[in-house]
Amino acid sequence: MNSVPAPKASDSLFKPLPKNFNFKKVSQAFSVVNNPRLTEIQNLGRKQCLSKSEWPLMKNINAWMITAETATFMKWGGLGMVASELPEAFNRCFAKDGDIVSVITPLYTGDTGKKKARLEENVYHGAEKKSATLQKLLTIKVPFYGIRNTLTKYNVNIYRGNIENVEYLFLQNERFFSINPHSENNPAQDGCYILNEFNINEVERFAFFSKAVYILVRTLFEKNPTALKAPNLLIANDWHSGALAGLTKYFSIAQQEAGLINDKLCSRLKNLPIVHLAHHLGYQGWDYYNTSKILNSLYETTANAVFRNAKAIKNSNARTGTTLIVYDCYNQASCNFHLADRVVTVSKNYMEEVSKELDFGFDFRDILKIRKDHRCFFGIVNGYDKKLITPNQKRIEAINGYFAPFHFKFYDENHLDAKLENKKEFIRLLSKIASDPDFKQKVIPLVDTYRFNDLSTKIKNIEHTPIICATSRLVEQKGYDIAAQAIINLFNRFGALKNIEMPIFVLGGAGDSKHFECLTDLKDRVMEKNSKCGERIFVFRGYQDDFAYTIQMASDFYMMPSRFEPCGLTQMEAMAKGALPVAMSTGGLVDTIENGVDGFRTEVFFSTRKRRVYGNNLTAKRLKNNTNAYAETLCKALETFYCHFDKIHQMTENAMRKDFSWDVEGGSIYKYRQLFKTGHI
Repeated sequence: MNSVPAPKASDSLFKPLPKNFNFKKVSQAFSVVNNPRLTEIQNLGRKQCLSKSEWPLMKNINAWMITAETATFMKWGGLGMVASELPEAFNRCFAKDGDIVSVITPLYTGDTGKKKARLEENVYHGAEKKSATLQKLLTIKVPFYGIRNTLTKYNVNIYRGNIENVEYLFLQNERFFSINPHSENNPAQDGCYILNEFNINEVERFAFFSKAVYILVRTLFEKNPTALKAPNLLIANDWHSGALAGLTKYFSIAQQEAGLINDKLCSRLKNLPIVHLAHHLGYQGWDYYNTSKILNSLYETTANAVFRNAKAIKNSNARTGTTLIVYDCYNQASCNFHLADRVVTVSKNYMEEVSKELDFGFDFRDILKIRKDHRCFFGIVNGYDKKLITPNQKRIEAINGYFAPFHFKFYDENHLDAKLENKKEFIRLLSKIASDPDFKQKVIPLVDTYRFNDLSTKIKNIEHTPIICATSRLVEQKGYDIAAQAIINLFNRFGALKNIEMPIFVLGGAGDSKHFECLTDLKDRVMEKNSKCGERIFVFRGYQDDFAYTIQMASDFYMMPSRFEPCGLTQMEAMAKGALPVAMSTGGLVDTIENGVDGFRTEVFFSTRKRRVYGNNLTAKRLKNNTNAYAETLCKALETFYCHFDKIHQMTENAMRKDFSWDVEGGSIYKYRQLFKTGHI
């Protein structure tokens, strides 16, 4: 590690920002400047949001996907799935034509207790039980603020490996990419989001990651010292790499003005196109206490010059007058939302929601509306490789071995009778878990079950007994409280009927105890009013993969009363296994579920401010809120099951035939290729 010299420029602008400058309300006044480069920085936010930059002609795509997560080596959510599957599908389809996507990700090492990764000689063992043989390519030096609050050059080793026809570049630095937890780490923070042993939090970690990627690109542009080919496009996968556009554009221009890089290098860096891929806009990378430290780390001794000229496009939100902070807090997503050449989100309907509603777009609603109107903001539905989620013979055999002596059968859309047999077997499995504590401890030891009942002798006609499940995370987003009220309404409506088999509900997942208590309260309330209905409610907390897979295989319906769902993957998993989604009409659920054809969706959807977001006004006036809308849709699904089972059978076939794979003809990967080539879809 070496100290970084100050620039030779004499202008007083070229100095770091004062420590904790944001602790007082920042009043940003942008003055008229005569310096053309500082003027360029001031006008850049407007230029990018109005799509005034010319998209470069590309004979071939050599794109880098910059991502903190991958499903291959470090996964926490859907963005990790995208980071693995999009490049794999893209290269499978287009590498023969010379178009490729590579993945750039940190080389994490350490053990959180849930996630473990290590590098042994030249073999990297990731946190997702996959390994890769690596080749060390080079070492770069990345300037960043260290322990003594001074700019220090940290060594970052660059390794290369190949998995599933994708080249991975791993960036290694123990201080920033260790996942060994700090003694004060919040237990809810895990994986790559941990506060680590060196007191590095997630925002500082990924700011360093963005800076390291920038230094690597600049190194390749300057002298290309290895066989590694420089990229001609960067794909920033969510807020984690949100600082990239500020580095390639602002920082390069400021360094050029300070005499630290030449004109040719500056031009190449600032014109490198960046596509920012936004997942859920509620996650943006906020860090109030480290605001000045991170900005000084990113922009070094040009930080003051950049910040004083980082003017955002004029909009109605006074909190976003500058592109680098929101109000008085560092926000890592902000820079790319303002400065990326294109912004893409994970479904077309979510694009509409975030550009219309504050509940979804937050501080960036107005900016995204401007981008949408000027054709530099798009919605492309996430793919999901069908072979990973359809019933799989080998997987079912493994499940049978795990849950022995139970025997589940393989089925597909042409053999739904086997799914009926799986329903029978699943009732037996639930009853065994309920009646045999030793068996429960053996098969799902880390899953908390609440008052499971033995139904083995109580279900008279399984064919006409609907099984309804939800196996999502126990978080507010998933709307378990809405589900609970809908179930109570359902039992109030149907519970006294003698001629129907009441539904069985299996609800739960890993997550917050508050939301688990919502489910246990549901069980208790229904048991008090109607024990025959209540005993058919199974609630649990925790996650076991084989158990979750079996639940979906046996279920007729999958509940998704989500408060928001940018794209959603669980509805795709459920449909592939013949569990019809009963969903809220939000985000990607609108784009992936055809109401009455392969699932059920609410007629209307409201924001938390009770504004109608989806549906017509007359229906909105009648239903008034999401709870009523969802309860009505659940009742409609059950009425269809009881009265028109032939339609349910056809819908199940439709759902299982649906293919969300990235590379289906005309699928998402083709839209991405068109975007990368032309800047438009």
